[in-house]
Amino acid sequence: MKGLYLVEPVVAIYSFASFMVYPLVQQYVYRRLWLEITNSPYPVSDNSSRCASNSSNHTSQQDEVQKAASLFSLYSNLCSMIPSLLVTLLLVAYSDQRGRKITIIMPLIGSLIYTLSLLAVSFFELNLYLLIAASFVSALFGGIGTMLGGCFSYVADLCEDGKQKTLRMATVDMVIGLLAGVASISTGYFLRASGFNWPFFTSAIFQVVNLLYAIFILEETKVIDRSETVACCRTLQKLVSGIYYLFFGGNRRSWILVLMIVIFTSISFANTGGLSMMTLYELNEPLCWSEVLVGYGSAASLTVFITSFVGVYVFSRCLPDITIAFIGMLSVFIGMVMIAFAKTTVMMFLVRIPTMFAIMPFPVLRSMMSKVISKSEQGSLFACVAFTENMSSYVASAVFSSIYAATVAWCPGFVFLLGAGLCLIPVSLLGCTCP
Repeated sequence: MKGLYLVEPVVAIYSFASFMVYPLVQQYVYRRLWLEITNSPYPVSDNSSRCASNSSNHTSQQDEVQKAASLFSLYSNLCSMIPSLLVTLLLVAYSDQRGRKITIIMPLIGSLIYTLSLLAVSFFELNLYLLIAASFVSALFGGIGTMLGGCFSYVADLCEDGKQKTLRMATVDMVIGLLAGVASISTGYFLRASGFNWPFFTSAIFQVVNLLYAIFILEETKVIDRSETVACCRTLQKLVSGIYYLFFGGNRRSWILVLMIVIFTSISFANTGGLSMMTLYELNEPLCWSEVLVGYGSAASLTVFITSFVGVYVFSRCLPDITIAFIGMLSVFIGMVMIAFAKTTVMMFLVRIPTMFAIMPFPVLRSMMSKVISKSEQGSLFACVAFTENMSSYVASAVFSSIYAATVAWCPGFVFLLGAGLCLIPVSLLGCTCP
């Protein structure tokens, strides 16, 4: 059977399977902690039942659950951060010599291990903190940053034209949002109808199918020269020297790449940090969303991948890349400010409108960086991009979780105002990339 040079199906199935799990993990942890702290079952029959009580004891218990859930997220992120970052940097850079598929297959294995661990903890009602150990083991195989770094390197290998590269990378981001949105909508109903076990099991089945596609059907874009197989220490030395020359070569190209990496990392930090607290914010007073509303909210948030793709497609015909990235950053800023002051369900859905272009900076900045280097350096570049994106995501989740735990009692929206303020950093640096 002849293989395919299509990485989009891998991204699509991975997004669908992962976003059947991601919204549920926080909800599952939240419900387990609710049961342990309040000694009462989590109310699911009435959307407003958890907010109906105004007693100080009820409010104190709910704040305690919110803090415990955000700290659990912090511990989980910290345990998975270091191994995932190291594996991402080494694997994606190593793909320049040994092919892109390894950067795609390894994270799929790790994701499958984590999902099976979730299923085991949920089905057998095991200790909740086993999920932190599962996060660590999964991170040893890389993470979403590793897989996306490999996928973007894969796309860069196939594209010759700069505009084609931008659109193809925007398509990958759009596929993520489209399938993740479908998964998020179905998850709420799936959870209400059958509990946590079946969504976890279904996600695992999709991940097995995805792994088989990546191993047996997806073609390799890099020609692997077996004669270049060298000792591990020499390989690492070659990887480090390649990355060092790429960013610290002392020429203008290196300066531009470093600046764009800083811009990319700072906007990723602000965006990811704010979004990581969305589910807890929606579960808290005065919103008190049900699992169905959380699913719809996640789906509404993920439609920005589609609208951002349309924005890149349209704007790239008449605007320079820097202007497109600026519009996207402004979209993130406005959305964060509005979320901080959203107190009703209608308002929480309306704030998704100004964020419709929030993903545009990411494919545009990736494409801008990819255009200034050779094909033999794509893996090293996207290794660093994936490394910094992963690092910013983990650090942002940890920092914003800590801040949310400390401020939830007096200002739950503070973390979103912080995210909006941090958006000003990449906006101010963006003009320096002009030729």
